[in-house]
Amino acid sequence: MPGAVRGAVRTLCLAALLGALGTGGTELTLELPDSAQRCFHQELESGIKFSLDYQVISGGHYDVDCYVEDPNGKTIYQETKKQYDSFSHHTEVKGVYTFCFSNEFSTFSHKIVYFDFQVGDEPPILPDMNNRVTALTQMESACVTIHEMLNAVIDSQTHYRLREAQDRSRAEELNGRVSYWSVGETLILFVVSIGQVMLLKSFFTEKRPSSGGAGT
Repeated sequence: MPGAVRGAVRTLCLAALLGALGTGGTELTLELPDSAQRCFHQELESGIKFSLDYQVISGGHYDVDCYVEDPNGKTIYQETKKQYDSFSHHTEVKGVYTFCFSNEFSTFSHKIVYFDFQVGDEPPILPDMNNRVTALTQMESACVTIHEMLNAVIDSQTHYRLREAQDRSRAEELNGRVSYWSVGETLILFVVSIGQVMLLKSFFTEKRPSSGGAGT
């Protein structure tokens, strides 16, 4: 019987962990053309917490403008030419909140921007966890520890995935510059070689005297 109870607790714990990991949020990677702006809208209730994390993966100097407006058009967050940043806020009014990314200051650089928009607080992984007056059991404490570790793993994976994408973009950009420079050097060497051949040929070409001078 104790073994069956432990098995049931493990099952409930796993289900709670998977449910908590799948709670609300939106992750998106978007292309932001030069001199363009992209906006997103989300309807929220009053008293709800939301957070916005973003990072420029590639393009230009890896910077972007970002601002957030409440339903009344009031700007509650604004930053210019940021590579990455985080913002959290508790809503005061119900309505549609807008957050925008702007690349209008750039006239030729496309940007790739990643953002993570989370709404609401994370629900407890165990039933009535916030209202309990007794200490957690060993199994429940293990569930909480595993959940926190899984969240840390997810954050680390996201961080390294963004770094890998950014490093790959920089490597491809550097590779393109090296390729163009190599082609330019090849053309310059080709032109210089032809010029040297023609110059040496002119040194060894025999100049015949004019016929008029020979007759006199």
